Amino acid sequence: MTFPYMISFGFFSVHPHLLFETLSYFIGFRLYLWLRRQDKDALPLDKGIWVVAGAILGAALGSKILAWLADPLQLFDNLGSIAYLMSGKTIVGGLLGGLIGVELAKKLVGHSRSTGDSFVYPLITGMAIGRIGCFLTGLEDNTHGIATSLPWGVDFGDGIPRHPAQLYEIAFLIGLAAVIHMRKRFAYEQGDLFKLFMVGYLAFRFLVDFIKPYPGVYLGLTQIQLACLAGILYYRKSLLRLFTFSQRREWNA
Repeated sequence: MTFPYMISFGFFSVHPHLLFETLSYFIGFRLYLWLRRQDKDALPLDKGIWVVAGAILGAALGSKILAWLADPLQLFDNLGSIAYLMSGKTIVGGLLGGLIGVELAKKLVGHSRSTGDSFVYPLITGMAIGRIGCFLTGLEDNTHGIATSLPWGVDFGDGIPRHPAQLYEIAFLIGLAAVIHMRKRFAYEQGDLFKLFMVGYLAFRFLVDFIKPYPGVYLGLTQIQLACLAGILYYRKSLLRLFTFSQRREWNA
């Protein structure tokens, strides 16, 4: 298998990153719309549009800003380079930026209730699909792990078996979805499922980034790891409740 593994459709081929990223957005958004129709407490359409717009804009900005902070000196040297500023993005920055965008949009439309639970399964689905494209892209996507002697190490084209961090993330997301589904059987407050998703994913990313080949420039940590810690601290008051599986939820017939 060679990387990037181009996806062939008859007479033409498509880069895996482009294909699976497009699929992740399309399928994730369609799933969100479907779940929204099942939710009796969903925001009215006029307000919901603003919340989705806030999520998209916030995610776009957050993913870029956190990517730029990977190397502050390099960022300073390339402030005038449009090509540099347009390159690179991070899922963690997208999630945190999207969170900020949603909260600002809710204030704008005067809505105070949590809206995050309806985003959980679409986000997990979209992220898992996107990581398939990251894996098939190989080294140029910069999502691989460091060298490993473990039997499942993958040679992405440079002759070095590496941790397939992309596959680790897909497996984790599937497991996280299962935990969240189980959590729904117990009493929880509105918004808790999204908080559980965020805390779980941010904790995973903080740990998995230790096996990625990028040096930490902030006291030995990367900008992504610091952002993960900040996100977890943001939910610190809810942590005990999120991981308390006690009272069974009463379902309405």
